[in-house]
Amino acid sequence: KDHSVCALSWFVARIIMLFQGSFAIHLRAADNITVTIKPGSSVPPLKYCKICTGQICKSELRITAAVKEDISFKCETPEKYLVMEIKKNIDCMSGLCPFGDVHLQPSGLPRLNRTYIWDVKANKKVGLELKFSTPWLRQIGPTDTCPDLITYSISSSIDTTKVNIGTFCRNGSVSRVKVQGGVVMALQLPWNSDLTTSGFNIANRSSIKRLCIIESTFKGEMSATLMSANYPLGFPEDELMTWQFVVPSNLRSSVIFRNYSLSNCERKEERVEYYLPAVYSSPEVLKLSDKQPANIPGNFSLSLQGCDHDDQNPGILSLLFQIVVQHPQNEENVTYLIDLRKERDISITIQPKSPHSGRPLQFEPECLICKDLRTCERNVTLTSGNTYDIFFLCYDLEHLRITAEKTIACWDLRYCQKKIYDLTVPRTISQLPVRLDKFTWKLLAPEEISVEISSPSLKLQQHIQEQRCNKSYSYGIVSTTQGKALNLGIFCPGGSIEKIQMRDNITISLKTFALAILCIQSISSCTTEECIFTVTPDPKAQVYLQTPNWFEGLPPYISVSWNITVPNKQVARLAFLKERMDITCETGRAYVNIKEQKPKAEETVRREDELLSEPLLMYHHFWVNISNCKPVNTKQLSLQFWVTFVSQKTGELSLNIWIYSGSHLLIFLFYNRKKESQNPEVGTYNANISTQMPGRHGLFKRRRQDNDSHVYAVIDDAMIYGDLLKTFNGSVNPEVDVYRPFDGPMGDTPPTPPPISFKKATTISNSEELPFCPERDSEPYTFAHRKPEETTSNGDTSVNGTGDVDMSLLESKEQEGVVEQLMPKE
Repeated sequence: KDHSVCALSWFVARIIMLFQGSFAIHLRAADNITVTIKPGSSVPPLKYCKICTGQICKSELRITAAVKEDISFKCETPEKYLVMEIKKNIDCMSGLCPFGDVHLQPSGLPRLNRTYIWDVKANKKVGLELKFSTPWLRQIGPTDTCPDLITYSISSSIDTTKVNIGTFCRNGSVSRVKVQGGVVMALQLPWNSDLTTSGFNIANRSSIKRLCIIESTFKGEMSATLMSANYPLGFPEDELMTWQFVVPSNLRSSVIFRNYSLSNCERKEERVEYYLPAVYSSPEVLKLSDKQPANIPGNFSLSLQGCDHDDQNPGILSLLFQIVVQHPQNEENVTYLIDLRKERDISITIQPKSPHSGRPLQFEPECLICKDLRTCERNVTLTSGNTYDIFFLCYDLEHLRITAEKTIACWDLRYCQKKIYDLTVPRTISQLPVRLDKFTWKLLAPEEISVEISSPSLKLQQHIQEQRCNKSYSYGIVSTTQGKALNLGIFCPGGSIEKIQMRDNITISLKTFALAILCIQSISSCTTEECIFTVTPDPKAQVYLQTPNWFEGLPPYISVSWNITVPNKQVARLAFLKERMDITCETGRAYVNIKEQKPKAEETVRREDELLSEPLLMYHHFWVNISNCKPVNTKQLSLQFWVTFVSQKTGELSLNIWIYSGSHLLIFLFYNRKKESQNPEVGTYNANISTQMPGRHGLFKRRRQDNDSHVYAVIDDAMIYGDLLKTFNGSVNPEVDVYRPFDGPMGDTPPTPPPISFKKATTISNSEELPFCPERDSEPYTFAHRKPEETTSNGDTSVNGTGDVDMSLLESKEQEGVVEQLMPKE
């Protein structure tokens, strides 16, 4: 039963489809209509759908006036393959013109994509007026499409010359179009459209003495985009067209030229002409390059006048403009004086915070910036040496942003040295009720000059993952070195970076508004590093720092240094984020150099093929220098490290616990040694600590493998474990001292990185002397035992018979105090 019902339903649907596929088209002679059915322009030839009349089927059919045809289609979906053109000729020259509504004729046509064309003939001395019913029309570009696919096209026809007046969609402001001479109106409808009226009528005919007049009517706030005839192919030579704007008196209009081009005039001059309300002088004649009127109350008109073209090189005249109609937005008439006469090399731009979105379907109020009553634009640029009276036509000034750029150049070496420039936002900008989005300073100086960035009132914090900036403004700093940009990163106030010293040209960008600004100072010496950071942390701070160009990596052969201050009575702990540099060098070597700023300080050096140092304790101000090589691949060097601080007492306590824990083993060895021998000397072998100092090859006259200084570390028991010995025999009184921080002169230059070879790296045999020998983890930390007979009368250490220099553990007063303070107590 179900199968029977389905079969019947299919049969009925088939009958209905076949019935709908047969049409009777009857064209009366008085209608003067021609119907053409043909394949669509985008249909491939093999997909043609045949049109049948009786027993004859064709790919194209043309039906003329006074003919009746019964047609059918030899395909199930003819609307996919066929289009229909209905053309009606209207004569307004020899007789009465059929004024009134224009109807869609004939009725009962098949549902295909169709185009109705009305070709109206008229004398070229008169103009035909086409009046549109609401919701009127909206002009679009020749390549644009309408949302509902219902499109109107209007052309002028004088003799054999045709000019495209424009293409329009429904729902706009264009209420009437008057065209000189004949007019051709085309209406395109999709096959599924239910539109039953043309939407326009022929109103009258009268002389207009110009190509056309387009009337645009506004009943409320909205904007409209309009174009010159033949846009963008070129306005006809020496022609004139006019736009008339009907605007309620309580609204204001602004004209904004979005795009235009000029032809090459042989005679006359291209221009636009305004007829404005009584508050303006009329007519107002302007060039297309001039600023166009704004804040216009009530009705007005705009005309475009072409010129006589140069026959050899005519050029193209075209114009696309926008008319914005909205309520008055500056009723209080607030004007801001922007005085830039004392400023130099500065440019200020006021513009919307986001790009223009084009032609919105729903009106969005425009934000206009006006320099005077007539010069209003969506974006305005103000330059130094001038004064401006600025007022705004804008509901919400939050839609606007200010960007500014100032160039500071100093080329005289004698004048530039020690010259200080304040990087401040001019007060004339801060008085505007618009947010400052970005202020950029471009600093230009000779190569011999280094530039120092600092602030008398704030220190900077580097914006990185571990310590994000949460301030209302920040600085982006970029150094351009040898044609390459070195992006130092983003910085905000409230950190530990006191100053930054750089070479070459610098760009500093302030994001969002701030009054506390940096200052820059040119100094005489030129650094070997591309950048030096001076870091003065707060004792309670945890400071994170990272190399410039973090995401791209440090460029090849670039060296960066950090001069880090250790607060008084504090110990700094320096640690790196990762264990290795993660690069392989093609040319040169990459180094990390760490050195305390005290006399004869040891320097910790790591190459790119070595593990980075374990966390280090720093008791003095110290340098961190990172130097890059030329890596073998695109991955560059990016390192991050951080510094924390504890008080001297806290630092000693943590070390004391470590030594005390280790002393159980030493004490155990001590008792074993005491049973075997009464010699109060304790020795341990330590193969995991290195004391070799880079660059000090002359310290040992014999090589390490030639002597025994690397085998045992010998320590005088009485000196180190005096308090423990006293517990057993009470006969030894150890010396006691306290740790005193170094307060002598500090280094003012960063540690010099090893020389970088710009030749390709070659294999060095084990027998060759390396040009630079950093620490090796496999070498032991060596204490040479001080023997009484080898000590001079003044306490200096002598050279032993093997040629080695004996170094006492307590050779330094500072080391002596630290070790004794960290001893366990009874």
